[in-house]
Amino acid sequence: MTDRSTAFVSFLSYQDSAAWQRALDSLAPDIHEVDRTATDIWFHFFPLDLFLALEQSDDADTLARKLLLEGEYRLAAQVDTSPRFLYGHRFWAETKQAVLEYANKFDGNEARELANVTHEIAQTAARIVKVDASLLTGITLVALMTLRQTSLAAFSNATDAKAIRAMHTNKQPAEILRERARDEGQGILGFLRTEDKKWTVRYDESRKDRRFTCINSEEIASGAARDHHEDWHALDPRRSEGPIPVQCRAAACGTCWIGVLGGAEKLSPVSRLEATAIKEFGYINTDEERPTIRLACMAQANGAVSIVIPTWNGFFGKYLQTGSPAQMLSTELPGYDFPVASQTTESQTTDTTNIQTGA
Repeated sequence: MTDRSTAFVSFLSYQDSAAWQRALDSLAPDIHEVDRTATDIWFHFFPLDLFLALEQSDDADTLARKLLLEGEYRLAAQVDTSPRFLYGHRFWAETKQAVLEYANKFDGNEARELANVTHEIAQTAARIVKVDASLLTGITLVALMTLRQTSLAAFSNATDAKAIRAMHTNKQPAEILRERARDEGQGILGFLRTEDKKWTVRYDESRKDRRFTCINSEEIASGAARDHHEDWHALDPRRSEGPIPVQCRAAACGTCWIGVLGGAEKLSPVSRLEATAIKEFGYINTDEERPTIRLACMAQANGAVSIVIPTWNGFFGKYLQTGSPAQMLSTELPGYDFPVASQTTESQTTDTTNIQTGA
């Protein structure tokens, strides 16, 4: 680690959650449409405030249990796989290299905006892979946050570019966007169908077998429960029925949260119960009628949608409002009636090379 790269890590560490959000908002128009929503979802999947709470705690394992964290929530264990649902992930190796080269040349004496740093690195990576910089902007900001939440050593580990590209299809961004917007036909008499319409829910856009069907206005979690082509529980103990982890089906456990890559407008509006729950879980804080973060047990499909499933779940929204990790450890669990599953250890990490999860 050089003095310059150390200074760059310090620069990233100096940026608080508000600064990262400002950068994300500022960069959004410059991120290609194929990755604009995906980038936003990734930042919801790996919130800096949760990372800081665990990092600053004297007893991170106890705090993780207190926050009911299950699955793989640490970026250090999934440096190369967490942004797999971004189109730009196919250029991950080159993006990482551009970040490291920038870090080695970083002059800590110059004032820089996080958005400008991201732009500069994305343009460098874009020249290497010979694509438009808009396709690298989102994944570059993700790479910077990954470095922020891991370490230079972990981030610098060699990446197999061929293996990364093998995870993806050769589809162009415009084709992916068309597929996200498309609804399948309902047969010759489809115009007569109402309740018995069926819609496809895709949870890995790069694989044709990663999809299930929902009956019109059916909750996504119910449709996922009929997907039996994998032993989901063996891959992830949280997945008791299908590819989407679920415990309660009543917006009470938080295990079934998802990101909506495409078709958010085709899902039912957020109910008062779901809106309250996703804020208390800490997944998203918004008053949008159809946000990109949903609970699959509540969101009803009224058209084809494309989703991504995170690698973990928890209950940390109220805790993050209490302040310090010490306060979190001493705070009683909120008065919320839901089943608590046995905690997942780090040895039970989801195989993110086999299934897409936010990953």
